[in-house]
Order: sequence, then C-alpha cells, then structure tokens
Amino acid sequence: MVNLFTHEDRKRIKEGISGKYRKVALSPEGNFEYPTGRDGLERLRYDFEILKGLPEEVLAYYCGVGNPFSLGPIRNGETVLDVGCGAGVDTLVAAIMAGPDARVVGIDLTAEMLERARENSRKSTLDNVTFQEGSAEELPFPEASFDVVVSNGVFNLVPDKPRALKEVFRVLNPNGRFMIADQVLASATPADTRSMVDNWAG
Repeated sequence: MVNLFTHEDRKRIKEGISGKYRKVALSPEGNFEYPTGRDGLERLRYDFEILKGLPEEVLAYYCGVGNPFSLGPIRNGETVLDVGCGAGVDTLVAAIMAGPDARVVGIDLTAEMLERARENSRKSTLDNVTFQEGSAEELPFPEASFDVVVSNGVFNLVPDKPRALKEVFRVLNPNGRFMIADQVLASATPADTRSMVDNWAG
C-alpha cells in the first residue's frame, strides 16, 4: 500500500503534519484529544522522581500518546535515539535515565519543534543531549549507533512504516531495544489512497 503514495501525496502528508506541529511548538494545549503536559505524564505513570529533574515549563510541552519507558528503563551509559522527538520531553527523560556520560539524540522533521526541544534542553541544564533534523524513513546515522531507540506517537504518522522500522533496526546495536508507544487503527484502512492522504494531511 505504501507504494501507492505519489511524490505529491507524500509532500502533502508532510506539509499537513508539519503545519499541525508548528502550532504544537507554541503550545500543545488544545491540539490533542488526550491529556498533555504534566497531566498526561502523570496519567501515563512516568516516574515522578525522574520528572522532578525537569522544569515544569518543560513538562508542559509533553504530548505523547503513551509511555515508552513502561517497557523498561534506560540503563546508565546507554546511547539513545528518540525518533520524532517533538519538544524533546521523552529525550530529556531518557537523558536523565542514561546519566551524564551517555549520548542521547532526538530527531524530528519540524524545525519549530526542534527549536522548542533545544530550548527545553537549555532549561533542563542537561548536556548529554543533542537534537537534529531527521526522518524516521531515513535515519541519519551509521549502523549499530544506539543501544536503545524510543518513539512516542510518531510511527502512526509515517507513510512508509516498513522502511522506518527497517531503519530503526539498522541503527540499533545487535542487542539493542526498540521501545515504542503509539496509536493503532482499530478499523479497516480506507479503500482509496486519497482518503488516507486526506486523513494524514488534515
């Protein structure tokens, strides 16, 4: 089904998603049908002790759909990639877990979200985190670069999911872990490509 998307379809999907997240970079409040900010973090049972390490104004930008860290902790010294990092809250949580000597990277497609993530990182005073532009479908890293890849509410937005998954496992170490939280479609996918593109781009 992925091959049905034309260049124009993919461009429209990207523009629609980027348009939404430019607004989210200003404030996630009112842009989602689920709790965001500290309320979302608490409902999803993020570790309160770790959240204490981040300013409230940073936590306010959380807009994940689940808690990828419920699948297990990040261990001290592990290298971590956050795919679709958004405002960087999960990236910063991973950085606290991994410790000051670890390397943690967040990537996102939306420039405004990356700028928000960098600002949140500066407010956190963590210095083991970097952010850069990148796509889940073409991760800008060599093979076996990370011990852990996390992703929260991103793969449902990716047109070519098989390619993105292949990229995740390419950049993971042989014994690495992929910790993902996401939304899933409970009903049948639309029969026509146009409806699918409209859904993404809307």
